[in-house]
Amino acid sequence: MKHSEFWSAVDTVFGSGYGRSLTQDLVLPGIGMTSVDALEAGVAPRDVWGALCDETDRSDADRWVFRDDTRRRR
Repeated sequence: MKHSEFWSAVDTVFGSGYGRSLTQDLVLPGIGMTSVDALEAGVAPRDVWGALCDETDRSDADRWVFRDDTRRRR
């Protein structure tokens, strides 16, 4: 997962306003810091996304929203 995919997933699953608030304010227990702080500290975006999904009890569909399978569009 790239940083751009992380932010796209945040916007898709939570909406841009609420998603940005979550990433700045919600401390993720598994990581010990907010999503923004974790990304800045070098934590892999996939790990941050997983922790954010775990903490907000997201469905599997939401968890994998960043996976854009181009084969499906053919």
